[in-house]
Amino acid sequence: MNKLKNRILNPQYCGFFSKKEARKHDMEVIVGEAGSLEEGNKIALYWLVDKTDGVVADAKFQVLGNSVLIGIADMVCELVIRKTVLQAGRISAEIIEHSLRDKQGNFPAIPEEAGPHLNLVLEAVDDAAAKCKDFPVQEFSSPLSNEKEMQGQTHPSWGRLSQEEKIALIQECIEKEIQPYIELDAGGVEVINLVHGREVIIKYHGSCTTCYSATGATLNAIQQILRAKISPDLEVIPDISTLQHLEN
Repeated sequence: MNKLKNRILNPQYCGFFSKKEARKHDMEVIVGEAGSLEEGNKIALYWLVDKTDGVVADAKFQVLGNSVLIGIADMVCELVIRKTVLQAGRISAEIIEHSLRDKQGNFPAIPEEAGPHLNLVLEAVDDAAAKCKDFPVQEFSSPLSNEKEMQGQTHPSWGRLSQEEKIALIQECIEKEIQPYIELDAGGVEVINLVHGREVIIKYHGSCTTCYSATGATLNAIQQILRAKISPDLEVIPDISTLQHLEN
């Protein structure tokens, strides 16, 4: 529970946005609330939403009550940033748990007794998402696929890394930059191998195995991100044996 503890002790997204502040950036503040002071736990999530495309540009929170609310709310704020309001509204308990879980061990990140507090944060997410129905939302709006914004960010030590180090770096990039988006649709991506130093073999999991974009828009976005973050020579190749829509 080190990640959760660190979030509680060192939250990054405490605070709120004022309507005046939002107007300066031509955005809108959406507030999702749950709980009450009478019950002893209350949370407010603040989403700063771009009115042109429904993307959450920034997020903050305020809580009163159990300290675990701080850690969970802080992670949720990180998860919703750069997502569309539709994607943000699909954040689940499983996604939050996975994001807070330490890499070492398989112990739950959120203790069972904190379940009601997790549900309270999810209620606030639902409340915020319900207030965002009028925003226009692009079908695929991850800024990570914008190559112009990411030029010049390739990994400086790529050529000197071992095979194992390269695979680990690619997997880390996928987990940080790609997986949070795919998880919102109950999908997953795993690095299987790196062939000839440039061919990244990936395996899809969950809903990705039945999605046609797994060999189209999603695959292209993954490749763009890896090329921009790690090396422009990388080519992403999916393991087609796991793709159910190609079986016939």
